[in-house]
Amino acid sequence: MVDKLSGTGAAPARATESTGDLENLPVLLGRLGDEVMQLMDTKLNLLKVEVKEEADQYVRDSAMIGTGAIVAAVGFALFNVAVALLVSLLFPFSQPVNFALGFVVTGVVYLIIGGIVVVRVKNRLSKRALVPKTSVEELERDKQWLKNNI
Repeated sequence: MVDKLSGTGAAPARATESTGDLENLPVLLGRLGDEVMQLMDTKLNLLKVEVKEEADQYVRDSAMIGTGAIVAAVGFALFNVAVALLVSLLFPFSQPVNFALGFVVTGVVYLIIGGIVVVRVKNRLSKRALVPKTSVEELERDKQWLKNNI
């Protein structure tokens, strides 16, 4: 009975606790904001690393393509000379004209084939994304979550 009269019961203690929780709310919100920013920084750093790895792979692949292209060009040049000389046997003109026509016909055929190959490979490379799709989607979801919840 003394507790009821003096006013010191469980109810005032709860009021003090809820007041303390309200005082901690800005601190908790600040900490939440800091942790969300740290999460976003981590995700952006991960995206940077993934993009860098993709770019490095492109550079390595391009170097290998360049090396292969040089070797292939030498072989291709020698093969073209042989084909041009063979084609020159098909013409009934003088030998210099036959050689010229053989090289022209061979060159035109290889230009057409090379153009087709270049266009197809360019189209295939343009379809490949340099930025990792899953990381970008994850960042977009996080951005949307932040907009909705903060």
